[in-house]
Amino acid sequence: MSLLVVGLSHRSAPVSILERAALAADTQAKLLQDTLAAEPAAEGTVLATCNRIELYADVDKFHAGVAELSTLLAQHSGVGLDELTPYLYVHYEDRAVHHLFSVACGLDSMVVGEGQILGQIKDALALGQEQHTAGRLLNDLFQQALRVGKRAHSETGIDRAGQSLVTFGLEQLADVTDVDTWAKGKRALVIGAGSMSSLAAATLARSGVSEIVIANRTLARAERLAQILSEPGGTGVAAHAVEMVAVGDELTRADVVVSCTGATGLVLTGEAVETAVRGRRTPLALLDLAMPRDIDAAAHRVPGVRLVDIESLAEASADAPMAADVDQVRGIVSDEVAAFGAAQRAAHITPTVVALRTMAADVVANEVARLEGRLPGLDDKQRAEITQTVRRVVDKLLHAPTVRVKQLASEPGGAGYADALRTLFDLDPETVAAVSRADLNDADVKNRGRV
Repeated sequence: MSLLVVGLSHRSAPVSILERAALAADTQAKLLQDTLAAEPAAEGTVLATCNRIELYADVDKFHAGVAELSTLLAQHSGVGLDELTPYLYVHYEDRAVHHLFSVACGLDSMVVGEGQILGQIKDALALGQEQHTAGRLLNDLFQQALRVGKRAHSETGIDRAGQSLVTFGLEQLADVTDVDTWAKGKRALVIGAGSMSSLAAATLARSGVSEIVIANRTLARAERLAQILSEPGGTGVAAHAVEMVAVGDELTRADVVVSCTGATGLVLTGEAVETAVRGRRTPLALLDLAMPRDIDAAAHRVPGVRLVDIESLAEASADAPMAADVDQVRGIVSDEVAAFGAAQRAAHITPTVVALRTMAADVVANEVARLEGRLPGLDDKQRAEITQTVRRVVDKLLHAPTVRVKQLASEPGGAGYADALRTLFDLDPETVAAVSRADLNDADVKNRGRV
């Protein structure tokens, strides 16, 4: 296993750099295609959220892999390599696994313990599968990361330590007031209809706002979200959709605005916000969860406006208390990393063991055929008994060494046992490679379409 991750997040880079480095969906797909075209990488996928951009790859050379992945991130993000490099972090093999499992559990999130990251990891795996850039290693890794994250949330109280970025943002807007008390009766405008905007709309509805207006570039998506919110099986809040051109008018009537779109430019300028609040007596609360930002930072200087964005959330989260359950989750992560590494190392030797048993079966078949030539008078019963006896002898001789070599290979530093086994039994490398290719094809079929 030669897993490499190169990335940057809210822990390593200022929001201004994260904002500039944000990757659009089509850019992520192109990044993955270019990653596989690069010499050191055999697999790749990208985890891109509002506060992290990480490129995962299976590489055959560490230093060349770091250089190539760093260059690709710079090229596709539009941030120069010299400027980006000081903010990049690198994790390799077990440390890379530990990092992703920690991310999946919410330990590396801006709001510790938040569960939204699981959906984002699921999306990263789906992207790699759609682009055919995620092979056996990354499929196994990301599937296991999802299981580890779910285990952490089900077996510990990490949920008590964390919350969604939406909830945390609303708490910052409400300040010392309870969110439900603060939101009750307010008119909300949600800009965007993606996963984060949908969560924001649902959270606002549960908090007691009187009405929600959904604005989106694609009106049909906004209408679907509004319908889900307003139907009896949903939140039951009064909700309707508008086109993006109506945002200016809706802004004048809204009490709270949450924006999270994939736009590359500003959705709300400082001038638009200033115009919307001119002459009004009630304050306007703005929550910008987009990266790059949707709302002009200058809006916070407009009288009567309170703006909370990713940058202010990052500052606020630095002072958030850690829950006691975090230590328990860290223990789960450590155990799962060890188990995953052992499973990967054991799987590495499996093609060699299969090739050895195939060779042994060929030896048995050849010897039985030779015996039949020397003893043509054997009847079917005698021939079957002799064949079965020879097979039992071979199986018993191979059983202990193959079981033991799998155990040894699963331990740290056990990678060399496969080479030793191939050397001792003079196994044809092409036979072992053929078994590996067959295993990989089976894994591709099994994982195709799975997320």
